[in-house]
Amino acid sequence: MFRKFLKLIKPEKKKFIASIIAALLAACFVLMAPLVIKFILDYVLPGVPADDGIFLSIANALGGIEFLRQNIWICAVAIIFIALGQASCAFLRGRFAAIGAENISRAQKDMLYNHMQKLPYDYHVKAKTGDIIQRCTTDVETVRRFIATQFMEIFRIAFAAVIAFGLMLTFHVGLAFVSVMFVPVIFYSAYKFSGVISSSWQEVEHKEGELSTVMQENFTGVRVVRAFGREEFELNKFDVRNKDFKDLTYKHLIYIARFWGVSDFLCFLQIAAVLCVSVYFAYNGAITLGTVVVFMSYVNNLVWPLRQLARIVSDMNKMDVSMNRINEIMFTPAEESGEGATTPDLKGDIVFRNVDFAYEKAKPILNSISFTVKKGEKIAVLGSTGSGKSSLMHLLLRLYDYEKGSITLNGNELRRIDKSYLRKKVGIVLQDTFLYSKSIMENIKMAKDVVEDSEVYDAAKVANIHSDIENFKDGYKTMVGERGVTLSGGQKQRVAIARTLVKNSDILIFDDSLSAVDTETDALIQAELKKKGEGVTTFIISQRITTLMGADKILVMEGGKITDAGTHDELISREGLYYKIWNIQNDLEEEFEREG
Repeated sequence: MFRKFLKLIKPEKKKFIASIIAALLAACFVLMAPLVIKFILDYVLPGVPADDGIFLSIANALGGIEFLRQNIWICAVAIIFIALGQASCAFLRGRFAAIGAENISRAQKDMLYNHMQKLPYDYHVKAKTGDIIQRCTTDVETVRRFIATQFMEIFRIAFAAVIAFGLMLTFHVGLAFVSVMFVPVIFYSAYKFSGVISSSWQEVEHKEGELSTVMQENFTGVRVVRAFGREEFELNKFDVRNKDFKDLTYKHLIYIARFWGVSDFLCFLQIAAVLCVSVYFAYNGAITLGTVVVFMSYVNNLVWPLRQLARIVSDMNKMDVSMNRINEIMFTPAEESGEGATTPDLKGDIVFRNVDFAYEKAKPILNSISFTVKKGEKIAVLGSTGSGKSSLMHLLLRLYDYEKGSITLNGNELRRIDKSYLRKKVGIVLQDTFLYSKSIMENIKMAKDVVEDSEVYDAAKVANIHSDIENFKDGYKTMVGERGVTLSGGQKQRVAIARTLVKNSDILIFDDSLSAVDTETDALIQAELKKKGEGVTTFIISQRITTLMGADKILVMEGGKITDAGTHDELISREGLYYKIWNIQNDLEEEFEREG
């Protein structure tokens, strides 16, 4: 943990060194104040000659003890000066530590966000969004808080405790040991407490992550909740998670309350013991009144900071838990293209040869897939849910890598093509359309770095959404609600199509992305695509026969295999699955027309 922590603060080490120096100076001023008061009480006020020492030298330089006795205000100024020095050093300690901690927090968030952009698609499919958000916010904040407030305290407490005990030994050895007789018990209880609190905190963090996930899913799927009237169900689900979180948090607070109660009793017991013994020694003339003040000040500066170590160690364990949760993300291997990744021309034939693929071992999704697509052809894919249609496209984009067989683009093995380059050349419109909470113009321009407005208009016209957008009050500046909730399903899909089209990709994939538009609009979009996409290889996944029938080749998939392939007329003549679906859809259309 210590090595991880040092590595974390290394970029800001100068600020933390400055903060440590300021913390040690602040501790020196705190320890100096009781010594000055002792000198005033024991020598200046009674006018008694002092032993040789630094304070006597200063007094002689100012005119002697009698002069100070006559001008007692100088002593008051000295105490004020010490207090100002302590306050200034404490301010600098906090300032340097806060700046360093904020810089580290910002760097951590940037690093996390940057790394998450490079994580494999499979990671994001399996990860819980609420938990990830908590790691990037709450956990980073836990680390920042420890660095900013607790880290410097370790040095200050250790330094002040050693120096204070050393000075007490010079005044009275017996009383010095009385002053620390309960310290081992306080320290041991702090040590035991830190272990319990660390385990408890880990459970609390886990439950908070579950609670965040429930909230995130509810807010994201709020339309589904409203549509099915499941508000009560969602409230009960949240209430269960919230109660679990509350119970664990309460248990955590009970542990804290028990420790603070016991440690407060021990600290006050230690102070009471010093007070009684020091008063007894002063009454018998073994020590002076000034020494009593020093011991009472130093014992306070000793026991309370040592008690505070429990909080520091507890927060250190919390920080360690948070750092481990952050590192679980950071240590997840980023997506790589592989050694010797190439960026070839992709305009050519696409060939699948005996391709096998499975998301999990022993559960094959694609089995011995083989087909060839000529440059510029339009290929349609039909199949039931789970037949492997989308998986086929995921392989083509290298969102996943195939296990056996070969896929080549223009003669280049897909595994050797740079992933980032490939995805810039392949445009995909996903079945689950996602739009950002930005304007329509901004959403369409997100496809590439530089997009002219004219390109956006052209793409929108091809996607048959331009006239709809023009009819909006703010046109292309119309703000889209979260996940595109202010647009209809068909409008969202057409905006997503326009976003893909501005890339001018060599290969286009429509993964059931025309399902929310009517047949007439579907036909218009395909007609425009045919004009614009001359020489562009196009894949269309759909269950709608009218969407597929104009393709150069139609692949029929069942159970992860291609069971039939051909043109619309060829597949109709064979009377297989394609023919059955075509008949069903024709019968439904005729029935709708009769009812209409």
